Amino acid sequence: MDLQFSIDRSSPVPLYFQLSRQLAEAIEDGRLPPGSLLGNEIELAARLGLSRPTVRQAIQALVDKGLLVRRRGVGTQVVQSRVARPLEVNSLYDDLEAAGERPATRVLRIETVPAPAEVAGALGLSGGAAVHLLERLRLSRDEPLAFLRNYLPEGLLGLERQDLESGGLYHRLRKAGITLHSARQSIGARAATGEEGALLAEPEGAPLLTMRRTAYDDTGRAVEYGSHLYRASRYAFDLHLLVRS
Repeated sequence: MDLQFSIDRSSPVPLYFQLSRQLAEAIEDGRLPPGSLLGNEIELAARLGLSRPTVRQAIQALVDKGLLVRRRGVGTQVVQSRVARPLEVNSLYDDLEAAGERPATRVLRIETVPAPAEVAGALGLSGGAAVHLLERLRLSRDEPLAFLRNYLPEGLLGLERQDLESGGLYHRLRKAGITLHSARQSIGARAATGEEGALLAEPEGAPLLTMRRTAYDDTGRAVEYGSHLYRASRYAFDLHLLVRS
């Protein structure tokens, strides 16, 4: 590892936090790509003029965040960084693109099907009404990140495979003149099935984040119902909470 770090001993910011933050920035901007080895704590401490406990604390903070992993016989190694996504009515594709994550989409299925009871209820349709079903695999930096299943009321939007491969679904809705206004969303977690693990490059039983969302336009009409799976090893939801007075 041939990186330069700046440690300000006169700053009120703890030394371990200064080092941890600079290491995280190097990981996020690619100067420390996945698979990089940090070297041992003694060498890093000597080079920076820091104590070994300070370096150990900085590294542990990044291990806890999932940016580093300690491997027996190998050392401390950089792992693929996690995508942290704010909870907004927005497309995952747009969020990844804005974060420089090089999103790509593999369309698995586009067809018209009878709405399952849960979908019909969410979209305010009668049971068995025809809906458009979209299934996609969303990739980030050429690695699978999420499996997306979305249902749209029939006739709402005409979509071709190339439309979904070149951008996000919500972008297409806005382009068609549909103004998204709000959404109801629930988040959970469960273990991956064998089929889901194969799609997302995770072993069977690996933790997956789940998200169910119903999106509404500015007239209050339900325009989309989504049921998504995300790799917990690569993805996190970022919540901004307010305190009510």
